[in-house]
Amino acid sequence: MRLLLLACLRARTGNSSTASRIQDHLEAAGHICVLKDAAGFGSSSEVANLVAEEDFEAALLIHLYKAGRLLLGCGIPFGAVFGGTDINEDIKNEEKSLVMGAVLEEARFAVAFTGQMKEAAELRWPHCRNKIYVQPQGIQQELNKVKLFVLVCGLRRVKDPLYLVDAFSEWHRKEPNVYMLIIGPTINPVFTSEVEAQLSRVAGVQLAREMPQEELQALVKHCFALVNSSMSEGMSASILEAMDLEVPVLARNIPGNSAVITHEDTGLLFSDPQECVQLAQRLIREPALRSQIVSNAKERVKKHHSWELERQVYQRLIARTQCPADFEG
Repeated sequence: MRLLLLACLRARTGNSSTASRIQDHLEAAGHICVLKDAAGFGSSSEVANLVAEEDFEAALLIHLYKAGRLLLGCGIPFGAVFGGTDINEDIKNEEKSLVMGAVLEEARFAVAFTGQMKEAAELRWPHCRNKIYVQPQGIQQELNKVKLFVLVCGLRRVKDPLYLVDAFSEWHRKEPNVYMLIIGPTINPVFTSEVEAQLSRVAGVQLAREMPQEELQALVKHCFALVNSSMSEGMSASILEAMDLEVPVLARNIPGNSAVITHEDTGLLFSDPQECVQLAQRLIREPALRSQIVSNAKERVKKHHSWELERQVYQRLIARTQCPADFEG
């Protein structure tokens, strides 16, 4: 269905964000939903002309007075969403209230965000009570739209934090919601200066200095994926922690990383920066793959990287230094 969504679209207002979210909901159901700013129309005849020109089959409005008055007599069925100020403030103005009553009378349905808003509308227009529904606003954190990739390492050459910078910066230029954050303490001051200099010339990649472990884990927990670009690793603690935190890992294909990660099973291994970006894009496109990797990685950590077992082994090994004859294993 081709739908007109009419709302007040002043930037950074509640109605604007609500309209965008509802548009997304309707388009997800397969409709064509065209969002128009009510402030751009001077009369209902202008909207009627738009409806005829663009062959809209139905409409949805947000704000009974500001948008609703423009849809009166437009010739297509429409629904209404209370905007807040209409039911809280405009209803006190008799002229506006009469207009809103006419809009509600013509609307096929109306949506109130709260039970109190519904009650206020029913009190003013009791004959419309059966067409008013309560639906609280949904919310999606903007952070969910940002794809943050975190690289945790001490700033020294062997960790090669600059390895992925150009590839991620190029990706960021094409998709501005993609970022990479490098986090770690200064190990080599000269090399740290080189990192800072390069990052000052690119977009989409930032550097954060060392932070407390609790804060670091909280950040990793909420990033899209952890990346590791080291030239050499023994066994990366940050990789294991991410796996335990149920965060997918993209790691450079080196012996220390492949000893922990099985490609496409417990993580993703890459051989060059371009492949890293390609695999990261797969993670975004294929939520089932991401879910599988996270689940398998968590299970691997549980089976093979037990803190309790590690404690027992070290305690037994130390005991062997005193009583070698009693040690078995």
